[in-house]
Amino acid sequence: MQFDDEPLTGENLPILEGHCSPGRFERVLRAGAFAVTAEIAPPDSADPHAVYERASVFDGYVDAINATDGSGANCHMSSVGMCSLLTRRGYSMVMQVSCRDRNRIAIQGDVLGASAMGVSNVLCLTGDGVQSGDHPQAKPVFDLDCMTSLEILRGMRDQSQFLSGRAISHPPQVFLGAAANPFAPPYDFRPLRLAKKVAAGAQFVQTQYCFDIDMMKTYMQQVVDQGLHEKVFILAGVGPLASARSAEWIRSNVAGVHIPDAIINRLRGAQDQAQEGVNVCVDMINQLRELEGVKGVHIMAYRQEHRVAEIVEKTGVLQGRVPWHPAIGSHTPQEQPTENAP
Repeated sequence: MQFDDEPLTGENLPILEGHCSPGRFERVLRAGAFAVTAEIAPPDSADPHAVYERASVFDGYVDAINATDGSGANCHMSSVGMCSLLTRRGYSMVMQVSCRDRNRIAIQGDVLGASAMGVSNVLCLTGDGVQSGDHPQAKPVFDLDCMTSLEILRGMRDQSQFLSGRAISHPPQVFLGAAANPFAPPYDFRPLRLAKKVAAGAQFVQTQYCFDIDMMKTYMQQVVDQGLHEKVFILAGVGPLASARSAEWIRSNVAGVHIPDAIINRLRGAQDQAQEGVNVCVDMINQLRELEGVKGVHIMAYRQEHRVAEIVEKTGVLQGRVPWHPAIGSHTPQEQPTENAP
């Protein structure tokens, strides 16, 4: 996409017909820019400044920030809590909703409350099993899954009613998303599962980590053949690996993550393995941006969030675009109105 002399920030993009939210993230995608999102690690603290500090490393480099919801079934500050704090500072947040911990009553209420606070993006997840986290004795809920939660939230937004049929006076204006994993068997089923999520209401998807370009090419070709790339915005998941040892651990212990031997050998042979992990991530992004149907990247840099700026700068994916950060925000936190939600 071509940009005028005025830097494109998302603030100066119009909200056109067909937009489901007033948020910058949707505006950037619908304008045809290559979007960049990242994940914020929630603190084990009730101190809001811990959240502000963690978000500040992304200033000027990402279009939206995912607030994770009990990732790995581990307890941290809630997604809705982080979104509440950061939307007031003008950040564009993606609130993750895990069906593991809430029933349909709680999920619908959380989304209404989040939308009222200015959250414009919701990512629906089924959620990891409690046995994988730090509270294995917890009782899992799973009243809904990713598909049914998407359908319910779409009904709240588009039909102005709860699942019960009761009317909603002011529906949540939210851009709905889901996760996708092209790298977990059965591989041929993955595009079909994506189609089901799109039918349920997903408008954007963020994939699991991509370390195998050939596998991603095969997946995206199937997606394109089905015409799904015209119905959903696909952001490929990427991230820096800290070392060959950590890459081996992730490959063995994190479900659905495929890391080829060539990547691990490349890290092992590097003098500075952490820097080589960044270089691998940069290479992945440069190759992914050339694939038809890939509309952005989702950078997951757990405990390496400070490397996101370097990764984005080295890839040049922003092409002169300036994502929002406090210095260019149009409102102070106290003045930020709901109708100009991030």
